[in-house]
Parts: sequence; C-alpha cells; structure tokens
Amino acid sequence: MATKKGKILVVDDNAGIRSALKILLPMHFEEVETIPSPATLVNTLEGFRPDVVLLDMNFNTSINTGNEGLYWAGEIKKMFPDVEVVLFTAYADIQLAVEGMKRGAFDFIVKPWDNEKLTATLIAARDKARKAMRRDARPGQTDPGQGAAFGDRATQTTPGPGTMFWGSSAAMKAIAKTIAKIAPTDATVLITGENGTGKDVLAREIHARSLRSGRQMVAVDAGAITETLFESELFGHVKGAFTDAHADHVGKFEQADGGTLFLDEIGNIPLHLQAKLLRAIQNRAIVRVGGTEAKPVDIRLICATNMDLEALVREGRFREDLYYRINTVHIALPALRDRKEDIAPLAEIFLKGFAQKYHRPLEGLDDSARRALEGCRWSGNIRELQNCIEKAVILSDGSVLSAGDLQLDPSTGGVRGAQRAPGSAAREADEEQLVRDAMRRSGGNISAAAAILGVSRPTMYAKLKKYGL
Repeated sequence: MATKKGKILVVDDNAGIRSALKILLPMHFEEVETIPSPATLVNTLEGFRPDVVLLDMNFNTSINTGNEGLYWAGEIKKMFPDVEVVLFTAYADIQLAVEGMKRGAFDFIVKPWDNEKLTATLIAARDKARKAMRRDARPGQTDPGQGAAFGDRATQTTPGPGTMFWGSSAAMKAIAKTIAKIAPTDATVLITGENGTGKDVLAREIHARSLRSGRQMVAVDAGAITETLFESELFGHVKGAFTDAHADHVGKFEQADGGTLFLDEIGNIPLHLQAKLLRAIQNRAIVRVGGTEAKPVDIRLICATNMDLEALVREGRFREDLYYRINTVHIALPALRDRKEDIAPLAEIFLKGFAQKYHRPLEGLDDSARRALEGCRWSGNIRELQNCIEKAVILSDGSVLSAGDLQLDPSTGGVRGAQRAPGSAAREADEEQLVRDAMRRSGGNISAAAAILGVSRPTMYAKLKKYGL
C-alpha cells in the first residue's frame, strides 16, 4: 500500500469522474475533496488548502474550449503559488498542454486516463508541493533572492513578525516607529519610493503586524491589468456577463475580504478607471460585472507607487479625491543611496544567504568592499544590491568579498557593465538588468521570474516584450 500523504482537490463537472476519483485517490492521499465547478474554487482553496488541484479544462457550458480551465490554472498559481495544478482534459491537444504549462501547470492528463499514470503524476505533483512547503518553512532557508529576504529578526532594531530590514538609519528608524503605531489599526496606507526600495515588503510587514494577519493579503499589480479586464479582475463577474464568462468569478476585493488588499503601482491606473476604484474604496462594497447585488467587503487597503501622485494630480492624470482617499498615512521609503549606513549590513545579510544557497565558504565583507558599496549610487536600490552580491558570491574564490569581487565601476557609481544614464534611462537600464537576472535565475520560467521580481505574470510578459526578451 502506497504511503498516504497530502491533500488533493478535484474540480470536474462530471459526477461519475468525481465518484471514481473519490475511490481511487484516498489510496494515495490523506484527504480528497471534489467540487463540480470553479464557482466555489477560491473559497474551497482557502479553506481546504490542498497540495494538488486536479483541474478539468472543459466545463458544462455552451462552448467547451478549455479556456476556462486554463484561466483558473493561472489564477490558482497566482493566488497559491505552492499549490501544484494538474490539468485534466478529454482532448489530446498539445497546444492546450503547452499553454497550460506556460500558466504554471505541473502536468497534463488526457481522459480516459490510465490509473497508474494518473496517480504517479499526482503523487509527483504532491511531493513537489510539499517539498516547496518544507523549504519555505525551514528556518534560515529563505531564498535571499526573494523580495521578503531584506533582513531577518536578528538584525531588526524593532522586533516584529515580518522580515523587513530596518537598519540603523534615522529614516528607517522613523518608519519603524510609524509602522508600530499604524499596523494594528485599519488605516489606509500609501507607500511611495523608487523601484527596488521594498514597497511590497513593507506592505507585507504592515499586514503581518495587523489584527488581520490571520487572513491573507491579496496583492494586485494594478498597472498591469488591462482596461477590458479591470472591473472583472478587481470586482469579479457573474456567469454570462461576457463571452468567456463561463462561471462566476471572485474578484480581488472579495478574495481579500477580512484581510488586506495591496494595490501596487496604483499610479498607473488610467484616469477613467479611477472613478470605479474610488467608488469601491469609499463604499467598501463591489458589484460584480453583470450583476446587480452590491457585496460588502471588509478590507484593509494598502497602496504603493513609484510615481509622484501629487504631480499627477496637478497634471490632471490622477483624481484628487482618490489620492486623498488612499493617503490616510503616507510612508515614503528612502532610496538606498540616502541611507548609506544600511548598505553594508544589508549586503552582509545577502552574502550570508547566497553563500548558503550556493555553498560558498564566505565569511563576510572586507573593508574595501564596504567602502565600495557605500560609494555606489544604487539606482536599482535593494534589488540591485541583491544582484550585485549574488553575482559576487557565485564568482568569488576567497573567504571574504573584496571590492574587486563586487565589480563596481567608480566612473558610473554603479555595477560594472550596466549602461547608466541620468533619470528614467538609468531606471530602465536597472530594470532591464533585473528582468534578465530573474529570467536567468529561474531558468527561463516566467512564473518563477515573476515571483523573484514580486510582479504578476502579465507584468512580467510586458517587461519581457519591452526589452525584447
């Protein structure tokens, strides 16, 4: 008898298939749950928290194209990255399989299935999910390339449940005091700062310290949502609301009910859509596309942007009433070059993490490395520093990193080889390098690269297109 471990959710509208799998799968899984459609998928995922989802690609609709299954495969991976999705279809269509893989699916099973192949695939998916869960839960094993690894509790000047690095600079100490005051409240927070300063990490720190920490924080790259899908993504839609609306869809506001909604890149939302967002924020209620019933939502709102919203208001590109609605508490994260005393401690944290990850016997930075780091402009801020340390760790031969290992260019004030220019050109050069590094580290996996950068898949696709990658 195979060892029974983990939990699996089956989503299929065929009652016979659900019954057959209810008999087969308990031989391999501790818990098996089935539902007939994606209508209740989000709530089931939140309550059941499976390791694997076996997802049908064609549901009982007038037109069965597989698009609904593909859509939900992508949504599951966005909301629950550690859950593995195996697609289940009656059509041996290789293009569907490829598209499913692009959206993060683990594998693809064709009906009618072979029991041995099906169970082997599901067990492999389960083992991968559980391995990822153990890795994430292992003390001291946080991937130093992820945005959350900006520090650890041992280096914080203010204790807290999150992983925000506070450092010893006056600016960060002031922010730490502010967070201690506002986190337990439901005050709306606006976080501003350059790319790479850690806006998403700070948002998660606020959520982790809040009274809502037991519920999820739903993060949305607001600027990456296309105008045609804006309302559907944020507010949801009902079945039949438009051509491909084959089932009810729960939007981000409803997913965050009871928890925190984080709207990143809010400055990129087109002006004509801002009124719809304002209405939902003011009323704390949404109406799904195609629906008539107003659904109340209980959320704590955190917004972030790298843009000057006051300037956008003056230019008529951002609604003044929306600006004041999201700006109850404003936290401006300083650029790394403006808190030089935090650079070397951050670099030491990254060095320790990457040395462990790549099995390098490195003990720290020497004085020349510290001076070089503090003299760098860091246009890409913490992300650029991370990439610099990672590269140095990989290429190093000694027991400590020196200035030579860092490959910094004193003539440009940045990492050697980066094509720097003033203003936006420098930021774009930094961003392109970050995108390239993320794709390299992920082995070309777009979902993994998006996770490394802390952006959505649509945003990642847009950046790849932007830089011709």
